[in-house]
Amino acid sequence: MKLERRKRIIKLAVWTWSWVATLAIATFGPQFIWDDHIFLTTFAIIVNLVNGILMILANRDLFNHFDEFERKIHLEAMALTLGLSVVAGLTYSLLDTTNLISGDAEISFVVMFIGITYLVSVIVNLRRFQ
Repeated sequence: MKLERRKRIIKLAVWTWSWVATLAIATFGPQFIWDDHIFLTTFAIIVNLVNGILMILANRDLFNHFDEFERKIHLEAMALTLGLSVVAGLTYSLLDTTNLISGDAEISFVVMFIGITYLVSVIVNLRRFQ
């Protein structure tokens, strides 16, 4: 059982890092590698999208291997993360569109908020349910 879990975690890690790498290539490639070539930019974005889908499937595969307790912990963490991210993200966007904040609303801040919220929610749920 532990060997199978480890295998699925490694698979998820590989697809996650692959997605991060292809995101970096799609983001910085047009500016620093291929001078805004439309075909290469489109290809890099498609490759990133495919990697993202495969990362999601690897994550689903890992979650399907969880027992009921682990699923409950992660399901509650995901529900809280989704709710907080939608509310906080839209509030952040509204602050930008109404010019109540000086800078532009950047998606990277929302992504960091999602990651931190999920991590904290999982830790709190682990402590709460044990």
